[in-house]
Amino acid sequence: MYNLILPLHSLIRWLVLISLLVAIFRSYQGWLGRKAYSKFDENLRQSTVSIIHVQFVLGLWLYAVSPITTWFIHHFSEGVRLREIRFFGMEHITMMFIAVAIITVGSSKAKRQVTDRDKFRTQAIWLTIGLLVILSSIPWAFSPLVHRPWLRGF
Repeated sequence: MYNLILPLHSLIRWLVLISLLVAIFRSYQGWLGRKAYSKFDENLRQSTVSIIHVQFVLGLWLYAVSPITTWFIHHFSEGVRLREIRFFGMEHITMMFIAVAIITVGSSKAKRQVTDRDKFRTQAIWLTIGLLVILSSIPWAFSPLVHRPWLRGF
């Protein structure tokens, strides 16, 4: 199962990033350009949050079956002193949980705003904060601390 979920989680991260970037771009464009909040914007908001939730569920599933996190849980006192093990056992999941919560709350708040400008503004601010948290917690291929390939094969 691990060999299927890990590449899927790696692939969907790109969908998360692309959908977030598009939603954020449209949000700032609508907010600063005083545009109307269209059905496309509403669908984009919903689909972005849905993709993020699918990725989060896959991440939780991956956490449950990963040999790294299993080792971390069973050897916690030693695992917290090892950078890579601690990152996947504790830091990554915590930060991603925070990011998902921020994005979900922001999406919900944006949906409840009355004016189009307020919808765009709320969405832009909350999604940007969520994206920054996500970007800080992805094990990028170029990271000197913890790195993984850009894309994993099945």
